[in-house]
Amino acid sequence: MAKIVSLGSALQDIYLIDHDDLSPTAIGDEAIFGNILVGSKVDIDQLSYEIGGGGVNSSITFARHGHEAFLITNIARDAAGEAILHVLEREKVNSGYINIINRKATGTSVILLDAKRGERTILTHRGASEKFDNFNAADLTSLKPDYLYVTTLRGDLDTIAKFFKKARELNIKIMFNPGIKELKKPKELARLFEYVDILLVNKSEASKIVPGVVLTELLYHLNNYVPVVIITDGAMGGIAGNRKTEEIYRFGIYEDVKMKDATGAGDAFGSGFLAALLEGKSFRSSLIFASANSTSVVTKIGANKGILTGHEELHPMPIQKI
Repeated sequence: MAKIVSLGSALQDIYLIDHDDLSPTAIGDEAIFGNILVGSKVDIDQLSYEIGGGGVNSSITFARHGHEAFLITNIARDAAGEAILHVLEREKVNSGYINIINRKATGTSVILLDAKRGERTILTHRGASEKFDNFNAADLTSLKPDYLYVTTLRGDLDTIAKFFKKARELNIKIMFNPGIKELKKPKELARLFEYVDILLVNKSEASKIVPGVVLTELLYHLNNYVPVVIITDGAMGGIAGNRKTEEIYRFGIYEDVKMKDATGAGDAFGSGFLAALLEGKSFRSSLIFASANSTSVVTKIGANKGILTGHEELHPMPIQKI
């Protein structure tokens, strides 16, 4: 098994779940979430306290596979922070490199979830996960992981660059799943790709970085920067290319399931792919597991409750080498 360090946010997720009052209302081509009048009182069906954030979700995937999982993130010394530490301990994620931020609250999301459709709106107070410039890339020297898994740091490309350069110096491989804030600086972001071994983006994100309309175009351009590229496309599946092995796969979804909560689906796909790959699975098999992991997560409420262990027996799914 491998040693993997996850870099990203840690949040407490508070779910407000209802089957009628939180249904979306169409306004032209858009939709307003929650059919609620200002000043009214609304009874909801269910309240659920979970934990999430890209760093947390990915590290749980790695730990459930038996990998040695470490998390570098920020929390506060409060009830939400304690809840996060409790779950990480239960999941056997090493929390020794988590920073405790004083005079801040642990990041918290309130998730308004439509129980009928699985659609949600997320209200987030970032708190201790607002900034990441306190992260110390020198931690990699003592940890010496096999892989660094990086999720969004809210556009802090300077901190990401420090970790990428230190990883290169130590011969640590990198998988990168940038977020909205990083994608607002596409030219600066692309300059970091020389350090990246595996890149995960969705179709919309890919089109913000390189020219192209269809998946094959986007993959071709991104593969010029990064050896392994995965581009997801929602219900259409996605495409993945491995420049070193000259493999390209077009894949569909693992299974058509009723979605309860889409939170954490992207994290489950990316971390699931790497967890399987580092177990020795093939590129193709790792894509299948990533799809299965993402599918399992959306069938449960919470960003990581449905994460698989790698011991499940998986059924075939649409995937074709091109």
